[in-house]
Amino acid sequence: MEPRNFDGDADRPRSAGATQTGRVLVIGPYLRVRAGGADAQPETHALRDTEARLDEAAGLARAIDLVIADAIVAPVSQIRPATYIGKGKVEEIAGLIKTLEVELVVMDCALSPIQQRNLEKEWHAKVLDRTGLILEIFGRRAKTREGSLQVELAHLNYQRSRLVRSWTHLERQRGGFGFMGGPGETQIEADRRLIQERISKLESELKKVQATRRLHRAGRQRVPYRVVALVGYTNAGKSTLFNRLTRAEVQAADMLFATLDPTLRALTLPHGGKAMLSDTVGFISNLPTQLVAAFRATLEEVLEADVILHVRDISHEDAEAQQSDVDAVLRQLGINPDDSGRIIEVWNKIDRFDPEQREELLNIAARRPEDHPAMLVSAVSGEGIDALLAAIEQRLAAKRTTLDLSIDAADGAGISWLHRNAEVLSKELHDGRFDMTVRVDETKRDIVVSRFDAVPHHAT
Repeated sequence: MEPRNFDGDADRPRSAGATQTGRVLVIGPYLRVRAGGADAQPETHALRDTEARLDEAAGLARAIDLVIADAIVAPVSQIRPATYIGKGKVEEIAGLIKTLEVELVVMDCALSPIQQRNLEKEWHAKVLDRTGLILEIFGRRAKTREGSLQVELAHLNYQRSRLVRSWTHLERQRGGFGFMGGPGETQIEADRRLIQERISKLESELKKVQATRRLHRAGRQRVPYRVVALVGYTNAGKSTLFNRLTRAEVQAADMLFATLDPTLRALTLPHGGKAMLSDTVGFISNLPTQLVAAFRATLEEVLEADVILHVRDISHEDAEAQQSDVDAVLRQLGINPDDSGRIIEVWNKIDRFDPEQREELLNIAARRPEDHPAMLVSAVSGEGIDALLAAIEQRLAAKRTTLDLSIDAADGAGISWLHRNAEVLSKELHDGRFDMTVRVDETKRDIVVSRFDAVPHHAT
């Protein structure tokens, strides 16, 4: 659908067919940015194309099967405390809502509880802001027990802030038990109390789930498998790349937040080594802080990862802004996005470019510093996957030490320990002893050296 700029021009034509399909109106109330002005927008807003932002908001609405009547841009010169947008625009949009018979309005911004309540009164329609919309998507998509608990916790924390007497039923009082006399608690107080009780229960359940996850992670750490994590903007192609690398069948679709729950699969490296590949939830601009906090436990897989693949949809018109958004979330998690020893940038969807454009991309990638390479791949066609796997293997090997040792063939316990705690690269039997070459994590290097008289490996 072609977005319209709703800037006081009430007579501009609507999108074709809007009146016939309309139930939801998507509004982009974006601040006008003046170069160097005091009202310049924070973060990456100035990098983003207005139509691309509105298209993303419409995509979020479509992700939960909402039927969009129209999508419009409503430029804002100054945020109004009462309604976010100006009074004139509120009235003009009210007329559009009535004409389209809209029941839900999606505002692509973060609304305060007061702003949401006032807009609902003016428009006689339900109003959902960007945070509420993303929470709705997460609520529908979470499949695992942990994911469901995290989404519900985030939603309740968000809903608790909305209890500002927005609805008349919240103003009624309940009768007290009579022990102390006086009025009973109001409905809003009761609702807030019930929400807090549920939040406490969810936090308790999540602690148990997180404890189980820590046990699983500790179990994996006892095995010499390193962890590689995929991160990236939603719909960058992470799940498709995950399937390509691991031959798994994780849901992958051309939609925002197609998958939410983390998935782990074994990854086979070019020389036979193994790693664990983790697919995580996609990031998005203005990701609600409630969700960053709630999903922190899930994202621990990223925190613990030895190598992080930052998957980018290099064909997207807002690819640079999306990269900045992902970098911002990584910083929130305590990860330095410029850590070249840990992060590999993956430029996905190169199959969407013609030969000339692809050659230009290759030239751009070739000019990047050696310690900040970009791997060009197509998760759909498989192009570039072998080179990516080689780069992953190289990064993992750089974090480990290769050692040579000789061990008595009768030392079954020692041989077993090495197989459990190191990557055995070669093992040859000579005169009752195994000559072995192993690769170990730096944390176990001293143990192997002292216990088995291991020495640094020298290639012949």
